[in-house]
Amino acid sequence: MNNKKIRDIFLRFYKVNPHPTTELVYHNQFELLIAVILSARATDKAVNKATVALFHAANTPEKMLQLGENKLKDYIKTIGLYANKAKNIMATCQFLVEKFKSTVPHDREDLESLPGVGRKTANVILNTCFGEPTIAVDTHIFRVANRIGLAKGKTPLAVEKQLLKNIPDEFKHDAHHWLILHGRYVCIARKPRCPECIIQDLCEYKHKTKE
Repeated sequence: MNNKKIRDIFLRFYKVNPHPTTELVYHNQFELLIAVILSARATDKAVNKATVALFHAANTPEKMLQLGENKLKDYIKTIGLYANKAKNIMATCQFLVEKFKSTVPHDREDLESLPGVGRKTANVILNTCFGEPTIAVDTHIFRVANRIGLAKGKTPLAVEKQLLKNIPDEFKHDAHHWLILHGRYVCIARKPRCPECIIQDLCEYKHKTKE
């Protein structure tokens, strides 16, 4: 896909939604970190439903540690892999208190040192909390990027690197959210909603289906 098409795609996303953001509900950086950890293999809707009560009870690392792993499990038991996530969250809270003065670190290496935090989660935090032009390649972005022709790759990291190379700098900060929302509501896995798509004339997938 040429640079003009890529720029036109993001111009359209911008015009429709100039200030995209995560659909996870949070009120501070710590809450977002916990919500993103919980969102692995779970929907934002399911996470938000669980964290309403959880964050009312514990919205800092100290309060989460006081809550304890068993009570944490009660709050998040409707979320997939909740037992393992609870274990990681408690360990992460301990790290935050002991190593980072109870704050969420603004550094990729430090973020990825936290239990349950990989590259994707670190990218979300760097982007949403700290305004970094990172792109967290989840299943939606991986599918959309490959399908429409923005980036071709067999791994999330390969797609991430291509997206960062191909997307104009002015759109990099918001690209993560635009692509997730597009994949979640329009360019869905089965039967993508091409007639509703604002970039259908620029998309390589659409042209392939016509051949």
